[in-house]
Amino acid sequence: MIMKPYAETPLPAAFDRATWTPLLELSAHEVFDIMLGTRLHPFEPPADDSPAIANDGEFTSLVGLAGSLCGVLSIRCNNQAARVMAGKMLGMPPEEVDNDSWDALGEIANMIAGNFKGKLSGVGNHCMLSVPTIIVGSDYETRSLDAANMIEAIFEFEQTPLWVTLELH
Repeated sequence: MIMKPYAETPLPAAFDRATWTPLLELSAHEVFDIMLGTRLHPFEPPADDSPAIANDGEFTSLVGLAGSLCGVLSIRCNNQAARVMAGKMLGMPPEEVDNDSWDALGEIANMIAGNFKGKLSGVGNHCMLSVPTIIVGSDYETRSLDAANMIEAIFEFEQTPLWVTLELH
């Protein structure tokens, strides 16, 4: 048996918004279809000349990506949406869900990140995911080092907005 002294380090994945945005959206759709048995729809903001929708989700799940793809995938939603996700995953009514909504949101973020990186040619095996981190509350700000490499998709889930964001470094 011949062993290589070290594994080849893959080159970082080149950001391509035009290709990656539909792949991120597809990944979110597939995870919600398969794991929750529900469909996401594009979010349609109210047509009453309201300002842009505020990004005030009560729950945020962050999953780090490291390797040939470096950055963070996040999902933000309100408490009720997180409870519905957990209820669908656990087969129980949302009103009976307690802190399981945190774990469910983290697992959904993890699955979307894994699904997405698997769709990028040559990236899947050379990119690791972190354990999800959950933020509870909406009184916080994030600042990306490179906002040019960000993709954000806003979906409607349970009549509320659900943000899926990918920020790459």
